[in-house]
Parts: sequence; structure tokens; C-alpha cells
Amino acid sequence: MVSKSMTINIPSGLEARPVALLVQVASQYKSKIMVETGSKQINAKSIMGMMSLGLNEGEELTVVVDGVDEQEAIEHIERYLTSK
Repeated sequence: MVSKSMTINIPSGLEARPVALLVQVASQYKSKIMVETGSKQINAKSIMGMMSLGLNEGEELTVVVDGVDEQEAIEHIERYLTSK
């Protein structure tokens, strides 16, 4: 299991299109991928769950990945969330 705090660097934050792309990225991996913010813990492969977070650019979240391809998954998600 690996976890990492990340700051969202997507100008529009996690609205519909960026969430859909994040779910696509997460769904490529076999590992269980969770996004934590505050007291919420959401499955990163759930578009409705991710939409419920309503995170904006500059906000911080923690990504927790557990499984056979966890390192590759967390690196890919970090690249997506933190690069403009």
C-alpha cells in the first residue's frame, strides 16, 4: 500500500471533464485506488463519488493505492492531478 498527498493543479478543479479523465486513469489499474479529503474517502474509479468531492485547484487530497500495480498507478494519478 502506498499513499501520497497531492495538490490539484487543474485550473477548473475536479469538475465533470477532469473527473471523467481521472476515473479513466484510475480504471486502467488493477489496484484499489481511494481518494481521501477531510473525512471523506472515495473510490477513484467511481465517477459519481469523485464528482461529490467538488475539489478546486490548489486543494489538497491524499491518494491511497493498494495492489499489484500500485506504484505505477499512484505515479500516473500524480502526473495527471499536478501537471497543467
